[in-house]
Amino acid sequence: MPAAEHPLISLIDYSKVSYPVNETQWQWIQEFYSIGLKRNVNARFNYGQQSYDFNSGVLTFVSPLQFLKIEMNPEVEVEATGWLLLIHPDFLFGTDLAKKIKSYDFFHYAANEALFLSEKEEEVIVDLLKNIQREYQSNIDRFSQELIISQLLQLLIYAERFYERQFFTRKKTNMELVEQFEQVLSNYFNNGKALQNGIPSVTHIADQLHISANYLGSVLRMYTKQNTQQHIQHRLIEYAKEKLSTTHLSVSEIAYELGFEHPQSFSKLFKNKTNQSPLEFRQSFN
Repeated sequence: MPAAEHPLISLIDYSKVSYPVNETQWQWIQEFYSIGLKRNVNARFNYGQQSYDFNSGVLTFVSPLQFLKIEMNPEVEVEATGWLLLIHPDFLFGTDLAKKIKSYDFFHYAANEALFLSEKEEEVIVDLLKNIQREYQSNIDRFSQELIISQLLQLLIYAERFYERQFFTRKKTNMELVEQFEQVLSNYFNNGKALQNGIPSVTHIADQLHISANYLGSVLRMYTKQNTQQHIQHRLIEYAKEKLSTTHLSVSEIAYELGFEHPQSFSKLFKNKTNQSPLEFRQSFN
């Protein structure tokens, strides 16, 4: 690759990227953000524990300090195309985007949760990428960073919009995911895992579904208006109500069964969600 034209931000034409012919695998942890629009790559791209084949145009987002791995297929020759925008965190320093960029969940999705773009959506993204490139290729002045940041922010907003469209167009698949989530949660409590392992974490549930915690949260918020943690707490309260109304177990015993280390924490959560203490709720059934 030629030398970078800007020390902190670069747009790479993926059709000009070449890999050493005597190597088929690379792995690394990068220290910068990357936004990739790739097509027809004869490789398997691994992000965390997931993998994805780039045989069509998709958009992916990778944050700093993520483990990445590429496995090339030497038996397949295709003409890879696309763009790769690399942004060092220092470029965002002193801007509102420095903090805001961390709030975009898609920077923490797994590779198989990439954004599939329509032709019109792809045109929008490519135009923004090229605008960024044109700006850093021109004479750098005091307006350059602000203009590039504004283009980058637009790109992220469009990505958010397109992801929301993808959630709707893949409604059947995502509704199945919500049902699987409910089933995994039910099995966790019904099989006594809460007593053994404690309250289920968001990460644990997402791992059982083989997706990233951020993607699971996005799907749940889209269809239920609640995040994963809120769903887990809601299910905890439902089980607690069932135990309080149908058994003679003490509040402490119920708390331990549901995975609480301290019964006081259970009572506090229960009252926060129901405006009643566990004993007050039980008494209402007597």
